[in-house]
Amino acid sequence: MKKIINPWLNHPEYNCIGCAPNNPIGLHMEFYECGDEVVSKWTPTVNHQGWVNTLHGGVQALIMDEICAWVVSLKLQTAGVTSKMEIRYRHHIATNEGEITARAHIREQKRNIVTIDAQLIDAQGKVCTEATCVYFTFSQEKAQEEMHFMPFLTEEE
Repeated sequence: MKKIINPWLNHPEYNCIGCAPNNPIGLHMEFYECGDEVVSKWTPTVNHQGWVNTLHGGVQALIMDEICAWVVSLKLQTAGVTSKMEIRYRHHIATNEGEITARAHIREQKRNIVTIDAQLIDAQGKVCTEATCVYFTFSQEKAQEEMHFMPFLTEEE
């Protein structure tokens, strides 16, 4: 796996709830490239629960949306916005059993519409949540000019 270098680390207004390392209430997610997939490992705590020892569904949706955005950024080297997300919650995810894994990859791309499949896998290796995200992507020029998009790079771990 190759670690994806976060290009916004030094941007003064960068405070993403999913991936900004200095956001005090954020998830501080980090991402890795593994073949055609983007992968993130993250450990939930009691602060992320809905019901007792159960990861809140909204937090799961946040994780899915975030990893899908990183798929667009790394694999297509542009930015986009979520236009639709469908989630299937198959099994609960415990907040007291350790690290979970998010995985996502592009299913298809038609012009500037990209469909991404994602999964959340619990600490025991069970697929607990599945999502399909549809993204509207911008041209690389527009992403750079209007959204301050910077190229995504990877480094060997």
